[in-house]
Amino acid sequence: MKIFFAAVVLSLGGLAAAAYGAQPRPPHFEPEACPTTPRPIAALKAARCGYLVVPENRSKSSERTIRLAVAILPSHQQPPHPDPIVFMTGGPGESAINTIPFLVEAGINHDRDVIIMNQRGTLYDDPDMNCPELDGYNAEQVSLVFDAPSTGEVQAKAAAACRNRLAGLGIDLSAYNTTENERDFVDLRHVLRIPLWNVYGYSYGSDLALSMMRDHPDGIRSVVVDSIVPPDIVNLPFTWGSFKAGMTAIFDDCAAQPSCESRYPHLLATLTELVNRLEKHPVVQNVVPPQGGAPVKVVLDGGTLVDMLVANRPKPADMPRALTELAHGNPQIMLAARAGTAEVPAHPEQALGMTQSLVCREWEPYGSTADVLRAGKEEFPNWPDSVLVNAPQLPFEHELCQAWNVPKGPDSQRVRVRSAIPTLVVSGDIDAKTGHQWGRYVANSLPNSTYVRIRNIGHWVIVQSPCAARIFRSFVDHPRSPDTTCVATVPRVRFNIK
Repeated sequence: MKIFFAAVVLSLGGLAAAAYGAQPRPPHFEPEACPTTPRPIAALKAARCGYLVVPENRSKSSERTIRLAVAILPSHQQPPHPDPIVFMTGGPGESAINTIPFLVEAGINHDRDVIIMNQRGTLYDDPDMNCPELDGYNAEQVSLVFDAPSTGEVQAKAAAACRNRLAGLGIDLSAYNTTENERDFVDLRHVLRIPLWNVYGYSYGSDLALSMMRDHPDGIRSVVVDSIVPPDIVNLPFTWGSFKAGMTAIFDDCAAQPSCESRYPHLLATLTELVNRLEKHPVVQNVVPPQGGAPVKVVLDGGTLVDMLVANRPKPADMPRALTELAHGNPQIMLAARAGTAEVPAHPEQALGMTQSLVCREWEPYGSTADVLRAGKEEFPNWPDSVLVNAPQLPFEHELCQAWNVPKGPDSQRVRVRSAIPTLVVSGDIDAKTGHQWGRYVANSLPNSTYVRIRNIGHWVIVQSPCAARIFRSFVDHPRSPDTTCVATVPRVRFNIK
């Protein structure tokens, strides 16, 4: 089908007036040149680009609007199937535009056009809720004791500086949330005059896609969710179960391979011993970052180790060796990996202002500090409280959200999704961010779903696994009978043994 660029869709005029009140114009599309990205994206040369213009906050009478970057990639196969694919990226706060090379490499636009729209507040949007204050803190954190209250105070101070700057620009921080994101995509389908499309969301994008299935099912032919974040479950305690599932899968893969098991035995016990030892006696060294430059002070304590592992630093294939060498007094692999994060990005991939507005509104209020500690103890009963009290990759988030100061989101956003829309649910076996157990959980309330768990893959499965990419294409062509036979042929992790 042809996707129209319409500045104003006249047939929606009455609907827009009812839905949005006295807005100067209803949501509309403004064609423009594709964004200039820090690293050239070849696929943008053939794309059609522009901006979706929508109200910043649909619950208020303000006339303030925002602009969301959109790119439409043509299908490799011409003519394409009439129902395009719309992609919802993760984060929250990632720029969807910057993910285009991964989507193209996986063949997502094989026989359908793919529509990529940045979620509100991200890179290339207006506004772009980039947070150099928090980016700078994240680089500085390399040299700080991870779980120290003083570290949390530095983070909260950086967050307050970012929040005050963004609010001073007139940005309504409470408007950057899933409810508004959903409506943005509904408006996009309407203004582009698309009767039916297929929705693909990964990580936070799976939360968004599932929420749309529940709240705005019209026009959705099929849904693919990858690296699952259930909207009714996600909170800070959620992270501990996901971390345990991912680490257990990696360690089990090593134990199932004699060459790995003999060289790197008892990995879970080794990890427990390391977390306790490093929390009491951190390793502190000056380390030259892998990207070069002056040496940086690196503090490797128990909380730092957990934070690194959940982010796949080092890569899963190197984890058994890195942990075992660290236990034997050689921390160099881990120190180098940590030093690599000491750089303030020139072009941040994630708009941390948008991240915090959403997390502080929708995730953080649904799990207290005591809940995080309790969830951590359930998974790792022999670990120190100082590590377990902080959610992996979200340390001191309660303190940060106090500084961010946005209202709690509606409970309606946290209703379990039950839908008959055909859905492909994809989880990575070794995903330590969004554990594979959540894929099965979501599929259980979707009667027309197909659930697959892919070995040897962590977070964001379809762009990393040729098997998952084939299943994706099969599913979109045949949503009720995809070919999943390749799942049985995917090998376990191939570990680097030295």
